[in-house]
Amino acid sequence: MVYLSPVYVADMCILPRPRSPSPHLPASELRAQASCVQYRLVVRDVNTLQILQLYTCLDQIQHIEWSADSLFILCAMYKRGLVQVWSLEQPEWHCKIDEGSAGLVASCWSPDGRHILNTTEFHLRITVWSLCTKSVSYIKYPKACPQGITFTRDGRYMALAERRDCKDYVSIFVCSDWQLLRHFDTDTQDLTGIEWAPNGCVLAVWDTCLEYKILLYSLDGRLLSAYSAYEWSLGIKSVAWSPSSQFLAVGSYDGKVRILNHVTWKMITEFGHPATINNPKIVVYKEAEKSLQLGLGCLSFPPPGAGAGPLLSSESKYEIASVPVSLQTLKPVTDRANPKIGIGMLAFSPDSYFLATRNDNIPNAVWVWDIQKLRLFAVLEQLSPVRTFQWDPQQPRLAICTGGSRLYLWSPAGCMSVQVPGEGDFAVLSLCWHLSGDSMALLSKDHVCLCFLETEAAVSTACRQLGGHT
Repeated sequence: MVYLSPVYVADMCILPRPRSPSPHLPASELRAQASCVQYRLVVRDVNTLQILQLYTCLDQIQHIEWSADSLFILCAMYKRGLVQVWSLEQPEWHCKIDEGSAGLVASCWSPDGRHILNTTEFHLRITVWSLCTKSVSYIKYPKACPQGITFTRDGRYMALAERRDCKDYVSIFVCSDWQLLRHFDTDTQDLTGIEWAPNGCVLAVWDTCLEYKILLYSLDGRLLSAYSAYEWSLGIKSVAWSPSSQFLAVGSYDGKVRILNHVTWKMITEFGHPATINNPKIVVYKEAEKSLQLGLGCLSFPPPGAGAGPLLSSESKYEIASVPVSLQTLKPVTDRANPKIGIGMLAFSPDSYFLATRNDNIPNAVWVWDIQKLRLFAVLEQLSPVRTFQWDPQQPRLAICTGGSRLYLWSPAGCMSVQVPGEGDFAVLSLCWHLSGDSMALLSKDHVCLCFLETEAAVSTACRQLGGHT
């Protein structure tokens, strides 16, 4: 792992190698990492941490995002209604977009990396800015919902949720010229999110949590299927497509995940998340922490500020629990908004073989499901609530963080706990894999740690030890 100097990180991204060599960048195999400190944007070489470019923006940066080809960086300053774009190939080139009195609440790249979509305050419109022709397009009536814009993976189409005359609509645009392809209304009370299947053939639309309803539409706007599991209770909380587009996982407030198939769009199974696991075939990993008293002679080097007396240290590892296992549960406050119940997180592995889930009222546990056999494969119970998890983009390897100073890795071979090195406690609040799967960035409130993983064979060997500590 490589530990960067203290910075306040508003956002962070890692990019793959650019498609074409750049005369301003030192190597064709460059991989870069961008982070922002107040109004400065810093771009570093991931391998050497050498600063490649240092850009100064007009105000404090709230959001940064790489273009799809990794040649441009977008910096959004929502308080000022400004967006600045920087080029890695031509550092002297820059672009400034000022939304003026309309304000700015969101900004993102189009898949081609040459158009920027800005959402104005109160979601009055979306402005599409072209970096090539300097033309501007306007899209009216975007709906203010958690997931109202989605692009197909090939970048050809964009679906947008709209709200007109107290009714929900979906518009499909061609991203090459931003012409409207289809426009249709949806049978929803208060549309909450939309998402394309990875193959770009089906659009999933789901309703507010007060109405359990998910709708499947084709590219031409035809309703393929509608699914509802129950009525008169809180409904859908999370949705995820499998990378193969064969399965759609729907997480609900009742603590279950329902899997729909791509042929009939009917439920093929549902996964419950009970507080007690009785099946002896299920492997339950429990994180255990032990305090160790070490003398200075046991250390390879004395830590900063170490005295002459013994040191107290702690070691974290996983232990396989024997069934029955009772997981730590959280009693939800049901008389308040957004109660901590139901499936708040779910994600498929890149090969679609596994599904990871978290039940919000069992916050310390991560459930891993075998999609081929449609059964529970393993459960990991942490000492602290799970903040986030993310799959390796190249293989079924799951990274987990809990807001502490450790990173947790799971694979079918086993799991391990890794201490993040550095002075003081590094609280891992979020993480981000590199597309190659050989490194990741760990983020705390004011630090960034770059983690470089060993070869697959070495990691598999360490995982089998079940509790490797590095």
